[in-house]
Amino acid sequence: MGQDQTKQQIEKGLQLYQSNQTEKALQVWTKVLEKSSDLMGRFRVLGCLVTAHSEMGRYKEMLKFAVVQIDTARELEDADFLLESYLNLARSNEKLCEFHKTISYCKTCLGLPGTRAGAQLGGQVSLSMGNAFLGLSVFQKALESFEKALRYAHNNDDAMLECRVCCSLGSFYAQVKDYEKALFFPCKAAELVNNYGKGWSLKYRAMSQYHMAVAYRLLGHLGSAMECCEESMKIALQHGDRPLQALCLLCFADIHRSRGDLELSQLKLHCLSESIYRSKGLQRELRAHVVRFHECVEETELYCGLCGESIGEKNSRLQALPCSHIFHLRCLQNNGTRSCPNCRRSSMKPGFV
Repeated sequence: MGQDQTKQQIEKGLQLYQSNQTEKALQVWTKVLEKSSDLMGRFRVLGCLVTAHSEMGRYKEMLKFAVVQIDTARELEDADFLLESYLNLARSNEKLCEFHKTISYCKTCLGLPGTRAGAQLGGQVSLSMGNAFLGLSVFQKALESFEKALRYAHNNDDAMLECRVCCSLGSFYAQVKDYEKALFFPCKAAELVNNYGKGWSLKYRAMSQYHMAVAYRLLGHLGSAMECCEESMKIALQHGDRPLQALCLLCFADIHRSRGDLELSQLKLHCLSESIYRSKGLQRELRAHVVRFHECVEETELYCGLCGESIGEKNSRLQALPCSHIFHLRCLQNNGTRSCPNCRRSSMKPGFV
C-alpha cells in the first residue's frame, strides 16, 4: 500500500470513527498498519489507534500501539514525531496508573531538543505529568504542572487543552476538599465546550459534566449532581467509553448513598480504624494510627503553613500561591504577610489556580 492509498484509508477510518462506527474504523486502520509501506502514514495511523483505544478504555492495547509508534518515530529520525510518540507512551502509562513511568516519559519529552511540536505539545506533557503527580498524591508538584499546562493553553489559545486542565483541577480540588473550586473548574470546562467545542469530540462535554457531578455531590446539591451524571453517562454509553461509564456508576452510587437510598449509608465513621480502636479501648493501636495519619499529612504537605491544620479533612476555601504552596484562604487574608509562609517567596499574587 503506497502513500496516497494509505492517506485515503486513514481518512476513511476517521470518517467511520467520527460517525461512531468505531470497530469498522479500527479494522480499516489495522489493515493499513499491516499493508502500508509508508512510514509517515504508519506513524499517523498508530496515533489514531492510540487515541481510539484510549477513549474505549483499552489501555493495554493503547500501550502496545504507543510502543510501536516509538519505533516508527526512530525510523523516521524526526524529533517532532519522537516527542509525540513519547507523549502517547506517557499517556498510556498514566491510564494504566503507572505514574512513575508516566513522569519519566514526560521528563524525556521535556528533555528532547527544541522541536516545532514543542509549543503545541508542551502543555499536554505538563498535564499528563500533573495527573501522574496527583495519582501519587504529590500535590504541590501536581499543581505546578497544571499551572504550566494552563499557561501553555492561554499562550497558544488552546481552548481544548484548557478544558482538559480545568477538569484535572476539578479532581485536584475535590481531593484536597475545596469543593467550591472543585466545581468552579469543571464549570469553566463546560463553558469552554459550549463556546468553542462545536467541532470537538463529545467526550469533552461528558468529562466536564462528570466532574461537575462529583463537585455538586460533595457540596450536597444532589439534584444537580444527578442531572450532570446522567448527561455524562448518556454520552459515555453512546461512545462506548467504558472507563467513564464506570466513573459515572460510582458517582450514581455516591449520590444515592448521600440521599440515604441505601441501608449501607448508615455505616458511617465507626467503620474507620480510628473509631474502632477508640471504641475498643485499644490505646496503643489508636496512637499508632493517629501518628501514621499525621505522618501522611506531613509527607503530602497537606497542611496549612499558617494555622497548622490539615487540608483535606473537611470542605474549606483554599488559595494556591505562585510557588504552588496551598493555604486556607482565611489564613492568608488574616495574616497580612507579603511572602509565602512556607518558602518565603516575596510575591503573594495568586497564581492561575
